[in-house]
Amino acid sequence: MSVNRAYLDYNATAPLRPQARAAVLSALDDVGNASSVHAEGRRARALVEAARVKVAALAGASARHVVFTSGATEAINCVVSGRAWKTLMVSAVEHPAVAASVARSSADHIVIPVDGSGRIDVATFTTLVDCVLGREHVLPADALIVVQHANNETGVVQPIDDIANVARDRGIRLMVDAVQSAGRVEIDQRRWGAEYLVLSSHKIGGPQGAGALVVTDDAKIDALLVGGGQERGRRAGTENIAAIAGFGAAAGAARSDLADISRMADLRARLEAGLINVAPDAIVIGKDAPRLANTSLIALPRAPAETAVIALDLAGVAASAGAACSSGKTTRSPVLAAMGIHNDIAKCAVRFSLGWATTEDDVSRCIDAWQQVNRIRSGVRDVA
Repeated sequence: MSVNRAYLDYNATAPLRPQARAAVLSALDDVGNASSVHAEGRRARALVEAARVKVAALAGASARHVVFTSGATEAINCVVSGRAWKTLMVSAVEHPAVAASVARSSADHIVIPVDGSGRIDVATFTTLVDCVLGREHVLPADALIVVQHANNETGVVQPIDDIANVARDRGIRLMVDAVQSAGRVEIDQRRWGAEYLVLSSHKIGGPQGAGALVVTDDAKIDALLVGGGQERGRRAGTENIAAIAGFGAAAGAARSDLADISRMADLRARLEAGLINVAPDAIVIGKDAPRLANTSLIALPRAPAETAVIALDLAGVAASAGAACSSGKTTRSPVLAAMGIHNDIAKCAVRFSLGWATTEDDVSRCIDAWQQVNRIRSGVRDVA
């Protein structure tokens, strides 16, 4: 990170934490295949297993249930399109990795609607589930519910405890995408009883190219990669030791962050107040719903998001026009469409996401840069 820039795009990828960097470099200095029985192999195995324990603690899961993958996308594909479900019930605000996986599946696809704040209404959800189960030939064991714990664009948090209770009471398997919520709110795979839970290393300050699928002993899964039997036969291939070690270190640090999450909330509150002070007509999307403390999606009417993001970048602030995985696309955000946000507002939505290294100076720089965005919108050039 440059001291002359404010990086506010943690939901896309977080800067590498010092603990993760140190773990990666240390692992790179070692040699050994984690499947080998000699001393070098045992040291490599010890790194993997130590990371597994830390990732499990972050997820509220048992270490034996953690399967390391190349990232969250692989984990999602493995669960959603990697086995023959008969019915997939998927919320309308899922990540594109889920939507693409669903499109590849031959299962019946049921969309779980959300309200204007982007939240699933539990009563409506329960009725929908019972309706699906009432159909001929639909068995609970052949159905999967997929819900993102916290949305990557809006930061809105779903009522996952209630959703999990409905799934558990009806014997339907549940997959929780906890990529954005990890380290920002408590996640508890054991309490939810979710058979599948997905995590990503680089969202919490670990290296890119590592992720995890938490999968219970009785959950059905067909490995996408087969071969040497690594990861208890769930995911074959020689482990990426350095990335996994860094992931574990980041998971430990992210879990510790939860004790100081109020600091993040204060920074976000200061940011939103400052941006609205500059442009009182700015709209904070999802503001009345429970949100991650680090995420703010703000629309400035008549200021296209692409233009705003470029202006912010030139002023030394990194932000996103929606999800990073959709960068460069001009199509409307499916998330905002599902929320019923008018396209004139949706196309002006800019996401600011904070993280472990965000400072008050970063917030101040962003507020100053927002003044330039407002001037551009008003057609007034900065003559300085």
